[in-house]
Amino acid sequence: MSADTSSTAQLLRLPSMDRSRQVIEALSNYIKSADLKAGDRLPAERELMAALAVGRSTIREVISHFQALGVMETRKGSGTYLLRPISGTTIHMPLSLDATHLRDVLLQTLEVRRGIEVEAGMVAARRRTADDLVVIEEKLDAMEKVHLAVGTSGPEDLAFHLAIYDATHNPLFKQLLEQMRASFERFWTHPFNREDFARRSFPFHRTLFNAIAAQDTEAARRETLKILDIVEEDIKEMSK
Repeated sequence: MSADTSSTAQLLRLPSMDRSRQVIEALSNYIKSADLKAGDRLPAERELMAALAVGRSTIREVISHFQALGVMETRKGSGTYLLRPISGTTIHMPLSLDATHLRDVLLQTLEVRRGIEVEAGMVAARRRTADDLVVIEEKLDAMEKVHLAVGTSGPEDLAFHLAIYDATHNPLFKQLLEQMRASFERFWTHPFNREDFARRSFPFHRTLFNAIAAQDTEAARRETLKILDIVEEDIKEMSK
C-alpha cells in the first residue's frame, strides 16, 4: 500500500517546540495509523512539510535519523520508502562498531551472535509450530540445493536462519540478528575473498533443523555452536 496525498490528513500539526523530536514521534504514529508496510512509500517531502508545518531541513533531519536506524531509505527520483514498520512506541537500538580491522570486527560480532543465536535456536526448538517447521525446511532444502550445485549459499543460508528466528515468536531475535547482519554485510560476504568461508558448517544446518523439529533444546544449542565454532575457526585461519 503506497501512501498518497490524502493520507497526510492523519498527520497532526505540531506546536512550536522541539520540532525534530515531535516530527519523529508524529511520523512514527502516522506510519502505524496508516498501516504502512515494509516497501511502502512515504508521503512526499513537501506533503510532510505542509501537514506538520515544519521546514524542509527538519523533515530531512528526521528522515536522516530514520535512515541511520535502518528504518527508511531514500531512492533518488522515487521517494522515501519504509524498510520496516514502526510506531510511536517502537524502541530503536542502533549498532555501531569501528571496522578498521576486519578480523576484530568479525570476531566481535561473532561473540555477540553466538549468545543470541544459541538462545534463538533453543527458543525455536521449544516454541516452533508445525507451520514453522514447514518454512524452515523449505529454506533448508533451498540452501542445500544451491550449496550442492555451486558450493556456496549466502542468501539461502541467511533465509534459513531468519526462518529459525521467526520460529522463536519473539521479534527481537530476528530484528537484532538481522540488523547485525545488515550492518556488517559487506564484511560477512566472502570474508578475506574466500568463497569457501565457513563451508564446513554446511552439514550442521540439517542437524540443527532436526534438533528443532524434535524440540530438543540441548541438541539445538550444540548444533548452533558447531556452526559458529567453524565460523570462528575460519576467521582466525583465513586472517593469518
